[in-house]
Amino acid sequence: MKNPFIFGKVATGSSFTDRGEEQKELIANFNSGINTIIISPRRWGKSSLVAEAANRFSRKYPETRFCFIDLFNIRSEEEFYSHFTKIILKISFTKWDEIINAAKTLFKQISPKFSFGIDPMNDFSVSIDWNEVKKSPDDILNLPEAISKKKKIKIIVCIDEFQNIAYFDEALAFQKKLRAHWQHHKIVSYCLYGSKRHMLTELFENKSMPFYKFGNVMFLEKIPESYWIDFIVNHFESTKKNISREVAMQIAKKMENHPYFVQQLAHTAWDLTQKSCTEKELNLAVDKLLLQNTILFQREADSLTNIQINFLKALCNNVKQFSSTDTLRKYKLGTSGNVNRIKESLVKKEIIDITPNSIEFIDPMFRLWFTEVYMKI
Repeated sequence: MKNPFIFGKVATGSSFTDRGEEQKELIANFNSGINTIIISPRRWGKSSLVAEAANRFSRKYPETRFCFIDLFNIRSEEEFYSHFTKIILKISFTKWDEIINAAKTLFKQISPKFSFGIDPMNDFSVSIDWNEVKKSPDDILNLPEAISKKKKIKIIVCIDEFQNIAYFDEALAFQKKLRAHWQHHKIVSYCLYGSKRHMLTELFENKSMPFYKFGNVMFLEKIPESYWIDFIVNHFESTKKNISREVAMQIAKKMENHPYFVQQLAHTAWDLTQKSCTEKELNLAVDKLLLQNTILFQREADSLTNIQINFLKALCNNVKQFSSTDTLRKYKLGTSGNVNRIKESLVKKEIIDITPNSIEFIDPMFRLWFTEVYMKI
């Protein structure tokens, strides 16, 4: 029997849960041609949300082409142009000779070169003259709009790990180029998201940045506990295994309703269950995951300063007023100004996430390890 819980990759179909309102909003944006920016901490299901909404939209509007681009390994403007060109062409045409013919008419100022493998549509590369592109990137940045007009189709460009453009040389100038071209596209729309909330917030919410007010910004919230309980119970039952709503609730609570980690813990608990998942199986699953991650978590803790460790101890002890005199003295945090610097450093290290209402560990499993293992050593 296949494990019904999925983590570490895009979850769609029956593996996807809730996000009903977010799907409606995203699909409405797709339909209206509104650009969308999705911001949340990492592993909250942004990629799964976009994939599920795209699947639903494509079934209703089959003439639409979704272009999924991942910038995870793209670290320069030159790499971006080559990768962007390849993926746009790949989703727009079904035959390699169509790509060649289209390139002759669509590219006016640059001359891309193509190489094709045994399976041309899945094994091809694009090389461009960087000196040509630096003079004028118009052909590439306007490519999806040009193809949409030529083929009378609607292209929606979805870019994951979009925050990586901030690492490019002359990053601000590059962002200005993108905005200058993309804001004039009438047929094509863009959905931009990534795994580093603080960087995305800086790109899209800072008034001085080129992408400020580029589109509708969606801040994802956690999936409510009630949805997780139903999801976990139903998935156990669908595979002829049982779990009580109380134990399912514990899975969600322990992982603080975090999509990735709830699925991971449920997955591990399911593996350890013969017929019925009780607290025994759940505790075994937690112990197994803590053991698997101990080396990684220990390395993470070792990279922190003593004062950062003290701050995390206070956070684990549910301290709310970090700048109070008692907290500063008890946890040896120095001054209130120092607390702000600690927060900033831990956000950059992607240890914590700060919202207007709370400060949380980004990784609830790390918090569990820090509380149950590290603080008891």
